[in-house]
Amino acid sequence: MNTPPSPRGAERTDGSSVRIGALVPLTRPGWVEAGRHLLAGLELAVGDVNDTGGIAGRPLELVVRDSAADPERAAAAVDELARLGVAAMAGEYHSVVARAAAARADALGLPFLCSSAVLDALTEQPTDWVARLAPAQSHGWQIYADFLLSAGHSRIAIAAEPSVYWASGTRILRDYLAPRGGTVIELDMRALSPTAVCDALVDQRATALLLLVGHPEPAVPVVKAVRRDQRLAEIMIGAPAGQPEFSEWAASLGDDGAAIPFLRYLPERLGPLGARVETALRERLAQAPSFVAFEGYDTVAVLADVLRSDGADRARTAASWARVAVEGTRGQIRFSRTPGISVWQWAWAPVQVVERDPAEPDRFRILHTG
Repeated sequence: MNTPPSPRGAERTDGSSVRIGALVPLTRPGWVEAGRHLLAGLELAVGDVNDTGGIAGRPLELVVRDSAADPERAAAAVDELARLGVAAMAGEYHSVVARAAAARADALGLPFLCSSAVLDALTEQPTDWVARLAPAQSHGWQIYADFLLSAGHSRIAIAAEPSVYWASGTRILRDYLAPRGGTVIELDMRALSPTAVCDALVDQRATALLLLVGHPEPAVPVVKAVRRDQRLAEIMIGAPAGQPEFSEWAASLGDDGAAIPFLRYLPERLGPLGARVETALRERLAQAPSFVAFEGYDTVAVLADVLRSDGADRARTAASWARVAVEGTRGQIRFSRTPGISVWQWAWAPVQVVERDPAEPDRFRILHTG
């Protein structure tokens, strides 16, 4: 695969800052809390880079644009940031938005290190311009499926809304569970009220309900309805996409939001760097940092390492993913070509299935690791 020549203006030699563009959901309908955590990690890492000499003596600067969970807005932001001469792009939480940003970055020849989005097909064709830190959806969600089977769940209902991301998750779960004796029952949330979901769970004899839906609607009313239905006292509710990670979930649901297993991308214990970053993020956010904040920090750590080694030339950055070896907050980060994944991929960040502890909903307990 040939890497195109660097676009004019991609290398700045005037002694000014080295700029990284950042896409972050900061307004609705984006998940604003996730965006706030992602931005906190990005900004903390930029500060740490500048405290240790910047990029060959030049300060690193973050140029932030709000994606607002809108693919078209994100693609337009990539165009704008490319015109502004950023050396690379970082960030984004929402998978469908990241896919639009990645396509545009690929077309423009702008390196993009995606922080959080997990869709396997982040780009339609293999590209050297895009790399990713978050585990691909097929990897993480198969670990979640293993957890379901090990917990004794073989009749699993999926309440899903229409989107590329939810459809991909449903397919991964069905394809993995079916050969292993699992049955997947699909519930179309366009057609069902929370009460109708409860009736369907009873009729189908489901032992687990997975929420592949937005928050707060319809996730919150569905959880409340299931928790209050005496017929469903034994059913497990799950949210593999990670909604219960954030305090907004706990605030919306209280005790009802506990004991809902989800995926997060943290090791069981943080090393010295991770522990230091966790303390700084907690102070910056005034709450415990989510895994998304660590993804933000690691994104800048990788890009800073590449820019220090290869300069701010876009083509050299895109050619350097294979040489990356950076100690991140959650382990050493290296990128490789992974079957079925169109971008350079860290294979893999640590994966956990966790839940909020019913006895102490602000505490997480690990149920399964992959």
